[in-house]
Amino acid sequence: MATRRVKIFSLFERFWHWSQMLLIVTLLITGFGLHGFHDVFTFEEAVTLHTSAAFALLLLWIFSIFWLFTTRTWRHFIPSASGMWGVLRFYSYGIFKGERHPYRKAYWRKHNPLQALAYLMLKIVLFPAIWITGLAYLFYFAWRDVPHATQWLNGVAVVHTAAAFMILAFVLIHVYMLTIGHSFREHLMPMINGFDEVDLTPEEEAYLSKDQPGDIR
Repeated sequence: MATRRVKIFSLFERFWHWSQMLLIVTLLITGFGLHGFHDVFTFEEAVTLHTSAAFALLLLWIFSIFWLFTTRTWRHFIPSASGMWGVLRFYSYGIFKGERHPYRKAYWRKHNPLQALAYLMLKIVLFPAIWITGLAYLFYFAWRDVPHATQWLNGVAVVHTAAAFMILAFVLIHVYMLTIGHSFREHLMPMINGFDEVDLTPEEEAYLSKDQPGDIR
């Protein structure tokens, strides 16, 4: 295989990534304010900002889901058992010994097996948990007459907060991963300019050479 620097993140992917990051950070900060962890905003301001950011993020997710399926890029988020053990071993042991990452990024496989699994769980477990519980909490007035509604609301709040903390943990781990292996800048630049070095099959190399100039090594 040839290693070539090609554009693997489209403009929409980069817009989606940074917009999502900004909105999630806004939700975390305002959410902590609603729970009394800080007083940067008044309660009313925190509610307004939190609700506005939530609806903006929900709209972004709807567009991103549509984009993933129409462009077939959902394939990047399907984990594979092949190579999973090597990646797990690398992050738990090999990385501290200065070993090379066992996964070689490919044009149609941007994420290593562990990344794909983490992103998939984020998209099909944590994000839906946040959507459902957040909307249930926001529209409590519509179901407050349901038997034991108060107890149900407490359960909704617990699940929503737990999911938020798990998303926070994901964000912190995601940022931490940018500090290991290559330099922070090398990790960050692909999500700014879209270009990264990937291993290409002969078919991918022939396909890309028609559209994207680059150095083949």
